[in-house]
Amino acid sequence: MPKMNAEFWQGCRVLVTGAHGFLASHLIEALTEAGAEVVGLVRDEPPATYFEQQRLAERTTLVRGDLLDLALLERVLAQYEIHTAFHLAAQSLVGTAMRAPLATFETNIRGTYLLLEACRQAWQAGTLEGLVVASSDKAYGAHRDLPYTEEFALQGSYPYDVSKSCADLLARAYHTSFELPVAVTRCANLYGPGDLNFSRLIPGVMRWVLHDERPIIRSDGTPQRDYLFVEDAVRGYLVLGENLTQPEVAGRAFNFGTGEPVAVLDLVQEIIAVAGKEELTPDVRGHSPGEIPHQYLSAEQARRVLGWQALVPRAEGLRRTYEWYAEQCAR
Repeated sequence: MPKMNAEFWQGCRVLVTGAHGFLASHLIEALTEAGAEVVGLVRDEPPATYFEQQRLAERTTLVRGDLLDLALLERVLAQYEIHTAFHLAAQSLVGTAMRAPLATFETNIRGTYLLLEACRQAWQAGTLEGLVVASSDKAYGAHRDLPYTEEFALQGSYPYDVSKSCADLLARAYHTSFELPVAVTRCANLYGPGDLNFSRLIPGVMRWVLHDERPIIRSDGTPQRDYLFVEDAVRGYLVLGENLTQPEVAGRAFNFGTGEPVAVLDLVQEIIAVAGKEELTPDVRGHSPGEIPHQYLSAEQARRVLGWQALVPRAEGLRRTYEWYAEQCAR
């Protein structure tokens, strides 16, 4: 069974696409602390990010450019002699995907196959060892039986879901067709310090609570989701990246989740309790058309093959996350 290798990343040249993103920032932080030489691909300059707060630019080589520029991708992989790549760049907001589906498809689908092609060339040239591609639990779409296991069909129905289903299939096609050492992550909903996308449930609720405002729940509060603390997700990415050449890893997708789904209303009430503001009652709107009622994962394969499991209980994760937002609010 593969295990995490503390020395693997020392001096390793790593590419992380979407470097300013929430998960990418935490991943880069862990990689650089482990001694990796990280190259981050970025396109836009967001106004405030965890990446900026942690001054990660001081320990990262940043390349500014578009994921849709194949020549740029080929140059970066060759020039920096990238050993391992993590593909996290994506249009990651469901609401934005509904408003701008074509841009979402361009980034999440075309961007993925262009990077896969550039990585195939680098791997055949003997410089690249492998690639991890970020998919999502949303790639599964709606299924009657739960939890999702990796054998479930990918049947996304909405623009974001479909884009992740396609990226997932493309990644594994490059292994099947060209033997590229690539693996796919399908993570539950991520949360933790540094997520400034307040349209997401946990950051949005925490901001409302910090401002003594009633949290808004668009649905009726019953949809169930799995929430994974960002540090646990980073450990999953690292152990996967360390084992891309293993036959039980290459070409496969892995679920990363806690296996403990929670209803939206219950989660919001847990956050209110963490904040000690029980006087705030959720504003339940009961209108969320197109929302899948229940989505959660089985991470049994990750435990069995990678030796990975979620270690941060939700109560601890929510407490640490709330403390971070409270500190930001106090600045």
